[in-house]
Amino acid sequence: MNKGKLIVFSAPSGSGKTTIVKHLLGKEDLNLEFSISAASRDPRGEEVHGKDYYFISLEQFKKHIKAEEFLEWEEVYRDNFYGTLKTEIERIWAMGKNVIFDIDVAGGLRIKHKFPEQTLAVFVKPPSVDELKRRLKQRSTESDDKINMRIAKASVELATAPQFDTIIKNYDLDTAKEEAYQLVKDFVSK
Repeated sequence: MNKGKLIVFSAPSGSGKTTIVKHLLGKEDLNLEFSISAASRDPRGEEVHGKDYYFISLEQFKKHIKAEEFLEWEEVYRDNFYGTLKTEIERIWAMGKNVIFDIDVAGGLRIKHKFPEQTLAVFVKPPSVDELKRRLKQRSTESDDKINMRIAKASVELATAPQFDTIIKNYDLDTAKEEAYQLVKDFVSK
């Protein structure tokens, strides 16, 4: 597994990484394909199996772990696993495309460590933790308990930012999108 470039976007929930990744996927000159993560949770809102995530049972997820079929995986919250199946990267590279990830901080750093030369690891930094909380509440997809868990985790995730290749400060979404585009364009053209 060493064919194309890997572009990782990681950040606390609500930082804007998904919006930035969707923006980049619309730029044909970048030749990107989205890496669909596996998740052991149920779909939220309008999420679709095979498009947003591969929704699999906790039992099935653990079978994939045992068979070493993940490039990376993480128990993000208790019994709530996310990961990247090796077959997903192979699928994208077989298309001749670069892989773009929208994954949690731990998973992003694992990919960077496994493929240091092929990976651009980008951390999207929110304006503040208060702004994160406001964005998560605005989504209306999770309970207050889940939102509080995400906010508590955000402090730990923010501390990992210096381990990434670059940090995009998402204080203004249009500026962050343009900065992300230039970074990725430069990286994939090397």
